[in-house]
Amino acid sequence: MKIFVIAIFIIFLCFMAYVRYLESITVFHPSHELSATPRQRGLDFENVYLRTKDHCLINGWLMKHPRAASTMLYFHGNAGNMADRLDKVLDFYNLGLNVFIIDYRGYGKSQGKPSEHGIYEDAVVAYDYLAVRPDIARDKIWAYGASLGGVAAIDLSTKRHLVCLIIDSSFSSAADMGKTIYPLIPSFFMQTKMDSAKKIKTITIPKLFFHSPEDRFVPIRLGRKLYDAAPPPKKFIETSGGHNDNHAVSQEVWIQGIREFLKAQGLI
Repeated sequence: MKIFVIAIFIIFLCFMAYVRYLESITVFHPSHELSATPRQRGLDFENVYLRTKDHCLINGWLMKHPRAASTMLYFHGNAGNMADRLDKVLDFYNLGLNVFIIDYRGYGKSQGKPSEHGIYEDAVVAYDYLAVRPDIARDKIWAYGASLGGVAAIDLSTKRHLVCLIIDSSFSSAADMGKTIYPLIPSFFMQTKMDSAKKIKTITIPKLFFHSPEDRFVPIRLGRKLYDAAPPPKKFIETSGGHNDNHAVSQEVWIQGIREFLKAQGLI
């Protein structure tokens, strides 16, 4: 009997280790090599390094528009790094915005290892950096979060004052994503929470959501669940294309939706 109990315990430990491994390879897919810089897209930029409260050095790029009415904090998805988002950065800049994009810890030139708590710390230090710059209007800072970036943007909104939020192809919680990707693994085994649906219930600033029914990585039902949990004012726009190319496939709808939303807030 004792041997049987020990065997069950060992199997359980092995299973938990496997679940942790699946979490680590599913949630974060960082790349360290920066394939390009904003300058290669014709944008002048400041190469910024920030130190978080837990002593991680975070890298970001700040593109200042000469006639900017507001400043956007850009939080990207779980794969690659900020160099892979330059097409979107250029689109936002061309709307007449200051754009500040960061790499989470463990991504690009940022130090450390990515984690749920870590990306929240990274988002806070990015906001705090902008908020004390004399050339940035503190009352005109807002955030755009794509996929995993939506998690960071929503958490930041519970800790700092943002004017508005744009959430693109994000999800309700890590547990809901876990049920989608690994339906046979009970969600309570997951260490990662990322409970955006719970956090967004307290966020009353204007919110714009994008999601595509063709998204095969983050199902639109999870985007809708997040939207439904959010209090007004809010708007949901369906796009076309997959998880990583909805911006390109639905570029006109995407840009027009953002332009109208920001104009209504007096941010462009």
